[in-house]
Amino acid sequence: MSQKRELEKLTGLDNLFRDEEEQSLSDSTLPLSQIILPPSQPRRYFDPVKLKSLADSIREVGLLEPIVVRKIEEDKYELIAGERRLKACEIAGLEEILVVIIECDEKKARKLRLVENLQREDLNAYEETIGILELLAEELDVDQETVVKLLYDMNNESKGNSNHNVMVSDEGRIIQDVFLRLGKITWQSFVANRLPLLKLHLDIQTALQKGEIEYTKAKEINRIKNDDERQKVLNKAIAEGLSLSEIRILVGNILQQQSESKPSSHNQEQKEKVDKIYKALRKSKIWNDEKKLKKINKLFTQIEALLEEENKDDPSLQQGSLVSDNSL
Repeated sequence: MSQKRELEKLTGLDNLFRDEEEQSLSDSTLPLSQIILPPSQPRRYFDPVKLKSLADSIREVGLLEPIVVRKIEEDKYELIAGERRLKACEIAGLEEILVVIIECDEKKARKLRLVENLQREDLNAYEETIGILELLAEELDVDQETVVKLLYDMNNESKGNSNHNVMVSDEGRIIQDVFLRLGKITWQSFVANRLPLLKLHLDIQTALQKGEIEYTKAKEINRIKNDDERQKVLNKAIAEGLSLSEIRILVGNILQQQSESKPSSHNQEQKEKVDKIYKALRKSKIWNDEKKLKKINKLFTQIEALLEEENKDDPSLQQGSLVSDNSL
């Protein structure tokens, strides 16, 4: 296999960048100490068990696929593709690693890293969503918020709910072309099923972006609406490495407690509301207004009817007329 095809295999360039000019490539081995991560390297979660398994395999049979780097200065190379393999080699105690060195500028390197990230087999739905948005932002040279707006505008236009002509604009064509070349999901499905993931609670999003917790665990914790309770569970899950089943039990207990406490809390609020209205009525001058007094008496009659219906099976709770203008 040629060096060009090897790079395409590693980074998915045959899908997205097949029309760009040839890269200058060379195979080599480099000391791990000379390879650095770029500032814009996508944050991701690496399963520690799987990472250790890969490290054990590398110790036994060596690294089967090289990582991809670019030279940025003398004896310094920036990683473009293969962070998981790089980390596994560090765990395995290797001093050198097989690399493919390419020549490209920072903009091209960012694009390659984003595409390589989207080719990961263990990519979860949230990571894929962020990765696609980052790639679209890079292609359009705009921020991610603008990309999201463009996608929603396209969706509204496709449903006949907008007069915008985004679909035939340069931005619309680029968006459609990127989704077509990626071949992972249609842009319509992305809007319907992936953009809602951006509404995950901010603390959950942050933990996912930092690679502190798996998506399935984070999604379960996200069910907790109370900010303090959710943060406690999130911190506990990360610090203690809780399993998904343990997190489900913990979250389930919290949600059950919250559900059980809601009725009493709601009842207390209603009682306080009744007391507030009763006090306000006593002080009100509404009793001097004949029209308003008729409305109040009508409401009192309705309340009495409700109480009689509620207590009809318990004579001891039966009461007479609720109030009159004199009783207040």
